[in-house]
Amino acid sequence: MISNVHAVTTSFFPRWDPEVLFKILNNIHDVVIVIDLDTTIVFANKAYAKILGVPIAKVIGRRLDIIEPNAKTIEVLRTSESSYCRRSYLNSLRINVVGSTFPLYNGKNIIGCVSIFKNINDVVELNRELDQTKGVADYLKEQLEQEEQLPSSFEEYIGQNSRLKKILKLAAKVAKTDSTVLILGESGVGKEVLARVVHNSSSRNKRPMIKVNCAAIPEDLIESELFGYEDGAFTGAKKGGKLGKFELAHKGTIFLDEIGDMSLTMQAKLLRILQEKEFERVGGTRPIKVDIRVIAATNRNLEKMIEQGTFRSDLYYRLNIVPLLLTPLRERKDDILELAKVFLKQFAGELGHEMTLSPQVEKILQSYEWPGNIRELKNILEHASIVCSDEVITSDHLPAHIIPKKIRSSVKEKSFDIKEIVASVEKDVILSALNACNNNRTDALKALGISRKSFYNKLHQYGIIDHSSLP
Repeated sequence: MISNVHAVTTSFFPRWDPEVLFKILNNIHDVVIVIDLDTTIVFANKAYAKILGVPIAKVIGRRLDIIEPNAKTIEVLRTSESSYCRRSYLNSLRINVVGSTFPLYNGKNIIGCVSIFKNINDVVELNRELDQTKGVADYLKEQLEQEEQLPSSFEEYIGQNSRLKKILKLAAKVAKTDSTVLILGESGVGKEVLARVVHNSSSRNKRPMIKVNCAAIPEDLIESELFGYEDGAFTGAKKGGKLGKFELAHKGTIFLDEIGDMSLTMQAKLLRILQEKEFERVGGTRPIKVDIRVIAATNRNLEKMIEQGTFRSDLYYRLNIVPLLLTPLRERKDDILELAKVFLKQFAGELGHEMTLSPQVEKILQSYEWPGNIRELKNILEHASIVCSDEVITSDHLPAHIIPKKIRSSVKEKSFDIKEIVASVEKDVILSALNACNNNRTDALKALGISRKSFYNKLHQYGIIDHSSLP
């Protein structure tokens, strides 16, 4: 049969090398058939058999006007008018096809006709696949372009810094679970605020978030504060006993701030609660079951503490399921002016008039290193808004320690109030100690040589620490 095809093709296309012609036509994925003047099929490519399911040997040499008398190919042969992308029905095969047909000429004389077509079902399937591909592409593009929407409770955390937004997106995801969260970052970066927004975005938001500052509670009281105590547990115990923070947090969230300051003894007891979800009150013998979500926070390097033997590795791995590392303000200076506007708006409501920052103050705020982070920024702006009697805050209204020396030296008027000078120097010394101790308060108060009570009083006095809410 192949030799017959060669013979017919050679006579029909005398100028063509049949081998070259076969390679061209057989590499076309659509059906190709060629008929001569009396509608005899002189060629059909490999796609004919593949798409229509009819062996080529059965059609070569047969007349199309007998096989398919209403074929579009015959109409084109008789009218000499080409047909492009037309739909036809093949009665012999009972399928719809779509394709193009055009006459073949030898000079000005028609010698035959060529049809190129495919099963319309293949076209429909191809269109469906294209639509699906386009739909998937559009979806992926939309996902790339669209910012992931954070829960409304996250609006409390102000900032557009890219690193911060990445952490907030992770926090939004973990908020939907009951997983333990460990928030890491320097003092004043807003660890408590992040803990609160995680709690408010969780299924426990109808219940309270109980906060415990592990660094502020004396060692001999922290166990009774966390776990409560029974009647008569110790001298001075409240009659009838007292509920601890863990019981108060039942069905809600407990926020353990400054977890790095907790003693090894208390760490062991906390580990038991995380593992078994139960504890005993001081002076009690009955285990108490609790359903709580734990969020812990610290400004200390827990991995380094593990190496030093001051923090339990098993507790660390229990806490470190989802770590959230908050960026210090000096590394997100693109958020400083936005934060400043929010704080000034808060103070304006309290003072009864709006305030703005002078260009010089904006530069000062953005050049300062902020060892106290967002808490320090808020306290400085609160100080400035109080002493400012105008609507524009200038460098005269800022604490001296954040103003560069070249600006300070240009100020002609100097204060000779000895209390103010002593307070300013004392505050600077405390800030320097905190900075030198990597914002670790326990180490700072030891370096300063003052008592814990005196240290925390001075932190509050100078606005270095503020337990109010901060973004």
